[in-house]
Amino acid sequence: MKAAFMTGHGGNEVIEVGDRPTPQRRPGEVLVRMRAATVNRVDLYMRDSGAGITHSLPQIMGVDGAGVIEEADMPELIGRRVTLYPGIVCGTCEFCRRGEPVLCAKMSLLGEHRDGTMAEYVCVPAGNALPIPDRLDFGQAAALGVNYLTAWRMLFTKAKLQPGETVLVFGVGGGVSLAAMQIAAAAGARVLATSRSADKLARARALGADAVIDVPADKIPAAVMELTGGRGADVVIENIGGAMWSAALKSLVRGGRVATCGATIGDQPPADLRRVFIRQLQIFGSTLGNPSELSDLIAWCDAGKLTPPIDLHYPLRDIRAAFDHLESGSQFGKIAIDI
Repeated sequence: MKAAFMTGHGGNEVIEVGDRPTPQRRPGEVLVRMRAATVNRVDLYMRDSGAGITHSLPQIMGVDGAGVIEEADMPELIGRRVTLYPGIVCGTCEFCRRGEPVLCAKMSLLGEHRDGTMAEYVCVPAGNALPIPDRLDFGQAAALGVNYLTAWRMLFTKAKLQPGETVLVFGVGGGVSLAAMQIAAAAGARVLATSRSADKLARARALGADAVIDVPADKIPAAVMELTGGRGADVVIENIGGAMWSAALKSLVRGGRVATCGATIGDQPPADLRRVFIRQLQIFGSTLGNPSELSDLIAWCDAGKLTPPIDLHYPLRDIRAAFDHLESGSQFGKIAIDI
């Protein structure tokens, strides 16, 4: 089968598109003919170093994806359009047993610890292949499995977002941030979005942002206070780190909640502990989500509440160009790989 795989680390030159063995389905698994994947920041990390993530080379890339089931134990599953939950879990640890498989101590992720989705075929446990509505194309469905699932858990499971609350989303051009902005708006929140790109802010407004902020990091809290009558945001979605972390804490109302899932520009910002305890702020770390949360997200899409925007489509053979596009930071929406 054709696949995009890495043979080493250190830039696009280690990425090849060629033949890899077709996976053989085992009992309890489904064989999915992949139709699309999307590009995520972790793909760039795996390409460049993969440090700290146990994996072996060559390895097929891609964490999320969507396609059609071609083989399954149950004949009625064959032909079903599905998106993939990217985590393969043990099912027996304390976290799996209590309904939190996203915390599984033995989880392996597609495209990180094992062969991924940028291939003609993928085998996963049947429970990892979730049906998708006809109103989503395969690229849109693939986008749900990482960025949108992560944003969903941050907003609802962690921060317990309620209609009418104010949500501040940092860096709205990024995948998780854009997903969080869309989901929060659809949930009835007032959404404030930041970016240093006027074009991205204009597009954010068109997708549901109530107000936009284009100022340096140290000016963001003042802008938020002006927009909220001096109150601050109820929830902050932050995945940038560095100087943005201080801005996030200073932008919160007393008792406010910040959810973080990344540290793009630095993972050791000042903790500002006095602010945290005096203002009784709540900090939530989060990444990915559970299959049940992905099912809820898909149901929203089926109901027409949410559609992931696709910035550009690339054929599998042009995977290097897709990576370059993501690395440039110029995208707005997901970058899809058509397989």
